[in-house]
Amino acid sequence: MQYSLMIYQTNAQFAARTDPARRDANTGAFMRYVGSLQEAGVLITTLGIEPPQTAATVRHADGEPHVHNGPYADAKEQLGGLCVIEVPDLDAALAWAKRAPFEHVGAVEVRPTRVVPTA
Repeated sequence: MQYSLMIYQTNAQFAARTDPARRDANTGAFMRYVGSLQEAGVLITTLGIEPPQTAATVRHADGEPHVHNGPYADAKEQLGGLCVIEVPDLDAALAWAKRAPFEHVGAVEVRPTRVVPTA
């Protein structure tokens, strides 16, 4: 079964991605984590998402779509990326989530991933 490990980060953790003093440690931690997923043969895909201030949100109101600057929700932690893995069950997915580099991660949300067939 496929699970999405959605990685949430604080503003300070997002800043570490580009801060020269912290960038290498941040990148290295994530690369080691993704590498361990790859070595175990469970990684389907992974992606990073740019910081919340780069977001635009489209909402439908008054019968029309409206574009707003910023993320969908104003929260202490925002989605920073995700890894889709294939493991036997939720317990296995949670075990991988617990191995995330928490010095650079606020939380990891684990959800079953619905695979939508393409035409």
